[in-house]
Amino acid sequence: MNTFQQTIRESVSISGIGLHTGQNVTLRFLPAPANHGIKFQRTDIAEKPIIPADCDLVTTVERGTTLEKNGVKVATVEHLMAALFGLQIDNVLVELDGQEVPILDGSSKPFVELLEKNITELTEVRDVFELRTSVHYVDKENGVEILALPSDHYRVTTMIDYKSEILGQQHASLNNVIDFKNEIAAARTFCFLHELEMLFEAGLIRGGDLNNAIVIVEKTISPELKQKLQKIFNKPDIDVVKEGILNNLKLNYVNEPARHKLLDVIGDLALIGIPFNANIISTRPGHKSNIEFAKKLKAHIRKVKMKDAAPFYDPNIPPIYDVEQIKKLLPHRYPFLLIDKVIKVSEKEVIGVKNVTANEHFFEGHFPGNPVMPGVLQIEAMAQTGGVLILSNVPDPENYDTYFLKIDKAKFKQKVVPGDTLIFKLELVAPVRRGLVEMKGSAFVGDKLVAEAELVAQIVNRKKLLEVQTEK
Repeated sequence: MNTFQQTIRESVSISGIGLHTGQNVTLRFLPAPANHGIKFQRTDIAEKPIIPADCDLVTTVERGTTLEKNGVKVATVEHLMAALFGLQIDNVLVELDGQEVPILDGSSKPFVELLEKNITELTEVRDVFELRTSVHYVDKENGVEILALPSDHYRVTTMIDYKSEILGQQHASLNNVIDFKNEIAAARTFCFLHELEMLFEAGLIRGGDLNNAIVIVEKTISPELKQKLQKIFNKPDIDVVKEGILNNLKLNYVNEPARHKLLDVIGDLALIGIPFNANIISTRPGHKSNIEFAKKLKAHIRKVKMKDAAPFYDPNIPPIYDVEQIKKLLPHRYPFLLIDKVIKVSEKEVIGVKNVTANEHFFEGHFPGNPVMPGVLQIEAMAQTGGVLILSNVPDPENYDTYFLKIDKAKFKQKVVPGDTLIFKLELVAPVRRGLVEMKGSAFVGDKLVAEAELVAQIVNRKKLLEVQTEK
């Protein structure tokens, strides 16, 4: 069943200390339109740069996930991202007046409580990717394994094993994202006592507090260490009655560390930026492995989506328009007629075919000994394919010419060479008004996207244009 994208009704804010920077930061969540996604904006910088929540922008994974674009960073985003994913909020702008997302209590719970009653549905359908084959990641050196299996809904299972007598081996599961609030959100971050001094010396955990992290103690605290910890955490007294949890902090769940690792997996994988259904099984995950797996899964999703987007072409099926019929619609002739047939025409879409042969006139000079179809001619062929769609809907197409007004976001992904069969797909992105045509064009060879562009053109009646020019 289709579900619709969501955002928030009105802006809300929350403030706190960054775990590693120790700086006070205020976050402001703002509503965003459909297909906006999750984006961060640094309001403390004059240009107010925006950084998309994208795993491809992750630069640091040491004790947290940091995004960076053009030298501007947003750090420790994983708990916030997990909250947004758990609440199924697809579109929001997150303003912050500092570099690091505040740690708050070390979990996603404060974000969930801030946002859960402020969610609103948009009219755009959420496009959820259905995983059809498994995606596997292994880091043998660190004993990490993450597996995504096909599933009809989003599920996550996590196992941790630190060879610790206190923690033991722990498992946690989330069987449905709607249970995130009650089952996972309140799980706080944790670390071992022996790591604290090292982290502090490395310039991290400047905002660490015994109220925002679970500190696991595996041996009796010496008086010297106790004094050092009191200084680090600015506490008058630090103790543990017995080996276990520093200051005997009460756990929210028996297996809270495992649940928090699962929370991190959800938050890091949310940076894929594409809703998907899969059964995620993770063994000994960390931010580094989560992000590497996220990039791998994102690349897989894009590849499958692109393959699915490529038009199917069966040369045994007669075309809608062959080249002679195309000549009745378009004014172009040799050597500038660049499509051979049209295999589909609908109200908003057209698909054309160009068989690229070694006899093309442009190969003589582009390039001798290395024939490559010029990108500009690929764009021209796209436009001609789009022209068929528009001119097939006028009674006298022979009286019209088509003129380019704008080419935007043109990208060329792969060379087109003799022997390739180019498949062009053109889609109307707006109704045709006053002869103005806006289209999105894609060119494929097989299931590979080789070129794309956004095109704006105008169809002009030759007779009317002549009359206007005569009057002038």
